[in-house]
Amino acid sequence: MPIRWLTIFFDFPAEVFDLGVSFWREVTGSQLSPYRGPAGEFATLLPSHGDAYLRVQRVREGEGGCHLDLHVDDAGPLDEAAAHATALGARVRHRDDDLVILGSPGGFIFCIVRWNGGATVPRPVRLDRGGASRADQLCLDIPPGAFEGECAFWAGLTGWQLRPGGPPEFAYLERPDPMPARLLLQRRERAAPRDRVSAHVDFACTDRTRLAERHVAAGAQILARFPFWVVMADPAGRQYCLTARDPGAG
Repeated sequence: MPIRWLTIFFDFPAEVFDLGVSFWREVTGSQLSPYRGPAGEFATLLPSHGDAYLRVQRVREGEGGCHLDLHVDDAGPLDEAAAHATALGARVRHRDDDLVILGSPGGFIFCIVRWNGGATVPRPVRLDRGGASRADQLCLDIPPGAFEGECAFWAGLTGWQLRPGGPPEFAYLERPDPMPARLLLQRRERAAPRDRVSAHVDFACTDRTRLAERHVAAGAQILARFPFWVVMADPAGRQYCLTARDPGAG
């Protein structure tokens, strides 16, 4: 199942949708496409350069979060890609002519969709005093008992090489070129009852301190500081991280 592109969705409940969209437009240096969907629930964050890979969605129930779209070539029907995913342990939640919605073995929601031609990774943006940055990574936050299974699932689904991430609680998938974001897998310290895999977005940036201040000016909060990353929360309460990585190369 060759993956040609991927899209990260920010899913917001209706009461914080406008607040969340406004923030992510600003910190990614994006413009907003016209709304689409039966209830105008979808829009795309349009970069100033390259092809879009970030989208927003207003959800009807739940707290929202992030989900992932995997874009596959038009060469075969979506059912073939879905069959590959289910053989690895995914469960189909919905299907139609345009997409298949699935859950990973650990419960993370993702979609298989047809490739829309995306091929050019956007350049980092410069937010005045915040320096260069790009939202270039989706981190899957995995309960400890599900970590090995999720690593095997995502490596098998994408066909990308699984690599150790330094600290033993991290692994990542070696993304091919061109691909706008990397998939990082993190084993959480503990699990809660009925826990499932969730996700958050990571920015690569040249200066975490300056960028954190710039994001705070846009409405974010600093939750915690670590040697190589800063944990943030957007105005809607969505957590994300600013990490010590090259925003041009990841």
